[in-house]
Amino acid sequence: MQNPNEDTEWNDALRAKGIIPAREKEITEEQIVSILEDTIEKKTSDGKKLDELDLDELDELEDSEDEAVLLEYRNKRLAEIKALTERSKYGFVGEISAQDYVNEVNKAGESVWVVLHLYKQGIPLCALINEHMRRLAPRYPTVKFLKSISTTCIPNYPDKNLPTVFVYFEGELKRQIVGSLEFRGPNLTQEEFEYLLGKTGAIETEIKEDPRPKIKDKLMSDLASTNDWSL
Repeated sequence: MQNPNEDTEWNDALRAKGIIPAREKEITEEQIVSILEDTIEKKTSDGKKLDELDLDELDELEDSEDEAVLLEYRNKRLAEIKALTERSKYGFVGEISAQDYVNEVNKAGESVWVVLHLYKQGIPLCALINEHMRRLAPRYPTVKFLKSISTTCIPNYPDKNLPTVFVYFEGELKRQIVGSLEFRGPNLTQEEFEYLLGKTGAIETEIKEDPRPKIKDKLMSDLASTNDWSL
């Protein structure tokens, strides 16, 4: 007897006339993963997706789920953790001179972002940015944060251009922020600085909208503060 699930012209004709049922569809790998995701989401108390589970949680599910799929996810997660660990080797602000520039910046390595601050002692905004960088560096350990006295790094670099931040990726200059105006003056907050760096692509910040109050809102706030509305 001919198999009704075989992919033949005769069977296609019979299916078209309703004599035999439609051919059963083969389940795809994506469907298997989707089914597994739904099963795991139901089994975990907090409704986690498969790619949100940590290694211990994956271990707990190996006995009851498709071991091949779980093993693939586990190996993928291990590779991601290893890659992240290898890249998370900074977490501090380094100081460089002109002699260090090529090795520390231009040859920083594959997939490495470098944020270099040119500063000078006695300029308050430079000191403020150094402090912001000191606080941000541990939060973004895959990014190489560097600072250098401007004229030590680049001879005769004009003070009017300070502070200056150069952003590099894989040794190539991607963005430069030059002078007090681009840094919004002496009252630059850490959130604003993080937002500016996020716009360059150097860091993956959750600050997607400009934290600085809009001019209209600021004017209204200033106006309210200078008027006594009490009777």
